[in-house]
Amino acid sequence: MFGKWLAYFTGRSFTMRLLRNGVGVFTEKGGTIAYLLTDAGIAVVDAQFPEQAQQLIAALRQQSDQPFKWLINTHHHGDHTAGNISFRGIVEHVVAHENSLKNQKAAAEKNNNEDKQLYPDTTFKTDWRQPIGAEMLRAYYFGPAHTDGDCIIHFERANIVHLGDLIFNRRYPYIDKSAGANIANWIRVLDTVLETFDEAAIFIFGHAPEPAQRTGSKADIRVFQDYLSKLLLFVSAAIKSGKTLEEILKTTAIPGVTEMEGEGIERSLIAAYEEIAIGQ
Repeated sequence: MFGKWLAYFTGRSFTMRLLRNGVGVFTEKGGTIAYLLTDAGIAVVDAQFPEQAQQLIAALRQQSDQPFKWLINTHHHGDHTAGNISFRGIVEHVVAHENSLKNQKAAAEKNNNEDKQLYPDTTFKTDWRQPIGAEMLRAYYFGPAHTDGDCIIHFERANIVHLGDLIFNRRYPYIDKSAGANIANWIRVLDTVLETFDEAAIFIFGHAPEPAQRTGSKADIRVFQDYLSKLLLFVSAAIKSGKTLEEILKTTAIPGVTEMEGEGIERSLIAAYEEIAIGQ
């Protein structure tokens, strides 16, 4: 019914890839976007930035003349929600966890850009479900992790799960302690993810070095979970041995971790130090 690929629209480089049952992914700048095309309407998960959101909307309009029913934010960070504003007057409802809305408002007030926000009008505490066409959208909240407002979106019929920034696939993560992140609980949240969804699920990840790595399997989740576990063990042992934060920050790799890349290991070390030594 819908085209399988769209790329390089109006001279802007982006990739759209259909996964299955009308669910696809959009990648360009920021957190991975998922979209759903049905004969009853369109749903979108995350919005990157205004320019990217406008490109997405235009590309989807080439595929479908159905209305935009739902925009769902996995969490509040700007590379996932700044593009919400492009959906103003287009989408019927914006959905997020209640803490994501709290965090988005606080960040907008701090950055003095409240006029550039389209806030969620629908929030939930632990669970939200909504049919659209033959698909059922379901959102879960399993507790603090990357922030205190990360939700997971399951396209139940397609069996595709958008994990947002609960997974940085093969990349060092951003751990937002200012918004309630908790590494130890993040590990437990991922345990719940692994228990909740079956082996046939396709998982969508918030960030990865390459577009093709924005989707994957439970094996990829376990790699990232192992990184978080080894991070806490390493920093805990360093603190017990009397090392200062400055000494810990000289670390260039976590022992036993071989698959993470990019910049940002310092952010992980600082967050782990704050969680263990300071109790934040």
